[in-house]
Amino acid sequence: MSACDLARLLNYDLDTGVFTWKVDISRRIKAGMKAGTVSSNGYLKIKLNGKAYRAHHLAWLVCKNELPQQEIDHINGNKLDNRIINLRLATRSQNNCNMLLRSDNSSGYKGVSWQLPNRKWVARISVNRKRITLGFFASKEEAAEAYRAASIQFHGEFSPFNSGKNSR
Repeated sequence: MSACDLARLLNYDLDTGVFTWKVDISRRIKAGMKAGTVSSNGYLKIKLNGKAYRAHHLAWLVCKNELPQQEIDHINGNKLDNRIINLRLATRSQNNCNMLLRSDNSSGYKGVSWQLPNRKWVARISVNRKRITLGFFASKEEAAEAYRAASIQFHGEFSPFNSGKNSR
C-alpha cells in the first residue's frame, strides 16, 4: 500500500483521526462514510484491495509517507484515537508499558494484586522482562502509589502516568 493509493481511496482528518471513503466501495459503503470496523482486539481496521490494515498504521502512512516498521503506541491508551498526535513508534516492551488495565485485574490499579498468604496488597512491575516486587502494603492505594512511582522511574515517557491517562 502506498500513500498515493491510500489518498485515492480515503480522506484522513488530522484533527479527529477519522478516515472517510472518497469513492463508493460497494452498495453499502458510499463516499463520505466513515471507513473501517472495530476488530475483536479493539483496533479499527480498514480493508483495502482485499487486505486489512490497522487504521493507526494507515494514519502513519498518510502523515509520514511510510508504513511503520515497528509497533505504534496510542499515547492516551485509546485504540480508536488515530490522530497522528496520539501515535508514536514504540518497541513491544514500550507499548506494553503503556497498556491499560487488564480485563482480569481485580484491584482496579495496574501492577497491584492481593497476596493471600501475606494478607497484603503487593505491587509489582516488569522491567526488561524481569518482574520486580516493589513491596507489600496494607492498602491497595499505597501499593498503587508505589507502582506509579516505579512506572515513571523505569518506563519514563511510556509510563501511563506520564501520558495524560487516568491514574490507573
